[in-house]
Amino acid sequence: MAKTSMKMREKRRHNLCNKLHGKRTALKKIIIDLNASDEEKADAVYRLQELPRDSSVIRQRKRCSFCGRSRSNTRLTGLCRIHMRSAVMNGLIPGMRKASW
Repeated sequence: MAKTSMKMREKRRHNLCNKLHGKRTALKKIIIDLNASDEEKADAVYRLQELPRDSSVIRQRKRCSFCGRSRSNTRLTGLCRIHMRSAVMNGLIPGMRKASW
């Protein structure tokens, strides 16, 4: 079980990322634009660096929806391996079953 502070930190990062997503993409478009002048690009880089570090998408981490575990998550269900196994054993995930041979 993840600490509550880690879950809240991840939630804060997600909210900050959603809030500043438009501004970040606009500045990145200016930086990669071939027709933009060097002064505009330098200004865009400076303004991008002034944004909060946690507003970047890359700083977010996927977590299990039940326990908040940050490792071994599946994109299909959003669960960690521990809860994925128990959900499959209980038949909660359609089309999946325990392998036996």
